[in-house]
Amino acid sequence: MLASLVADRAWEALGDPTRRRVFELLREGPRPVGELADELPVSRPAVSQHLAVLRDAGLVVDQRDGRRNLYRIDPNGLAALRTDLETMWDDVLGAFADAAARVTEPEREESR
Repeated sequence: MLASLVADRAWEALGDPTRRRVFELLREGPRPVGELADELPVSRPAVSQHLAVLRDAGLVVDQRDGRRNLYRIDPNGLAALRTDLETMWDDVLGAFADAAARVTEPEREESR
């Protein structure tokens, strides 16, 4: 249940297009706020706020590097998203298999 809550918070955080773009930029590697802001149509303070939401959702972590913070993707948060996706995919495949079995059972009975 806890993993599901973590994943829910992460999906919610990524629901915002700007936060999703920040997350995508961090896939390239750790970056400070200023570098992220240079590639986005929002202010540096706005990027900081988006990073705070991503951090609270467990998707990014920050590390002090001299006078600046470097942000990077948190592999634990990414793992929670992956697990959630795999669970959804397993459910979808299971439902498809059940539906396919229901469709083919009447056909088998007709061929007897």
